[in-house]
Amino acid sequence: MAAPPRTITTERLVLRQPNPADAAARFEYASNLHVARYMDWAVPASVGDVAGRIEAAASRWESGEEYTWTITVKPEDGAVGGVACLVRGHAVELGFVLARPYWGHGYATEAARAVLQWAASLDSVFRIWATCDIDNRASARVLEKIGMSREGVLRRWAIRPNLESVVPRDALMYS
Repeated sequence: MAAPPRTITTERLVLRQPNPADAAARFEYASNLHVARYMDWAVPASVGDVAGRIEAAASRWESGEEYTWTITVKPEDGAVGGVACLVRGHAVELGFVLARPYWGHGYATEAARAVLQWAASLDSVFRIWATCDIDNRASARVLEKIGMSREGVLRRWAIRPNLESVVPRDALMYS
């Protein structure tokens, strides 16, 4: 796989590699239960937890396992979200999260589209896919707006640790 761009610039956003200075902003949105509600990861307990996640993301970047970019809104450099792609051979899984004050402005769509376009340009990638919780209509809409098609429903696919139930929930599959 070709080396990923460390920075991706769109009309309104700069997607860049996360750095330790992002920990406080990332903790703020990642610990918001409205933001984290349908995520596969548990709400972090502290800024230190987020700093550890940033460090782990750097290791996964270097190994080629996963590429994570911090979403920033021009001209500011503060973290308002993240977008990532997890590499699994010829397939790439796409995911994103955005701080609540930035919902409804098209930023998630713009960021996800940029990473999708990069991944789709790679000769070694034959499949790009994403899932979202069956009740997460906003994320489903983002995936549809970037041109992904709903393939079906994955029954009892994922446990959402930030919801009350610990039973695996259905997910929508897009590619």
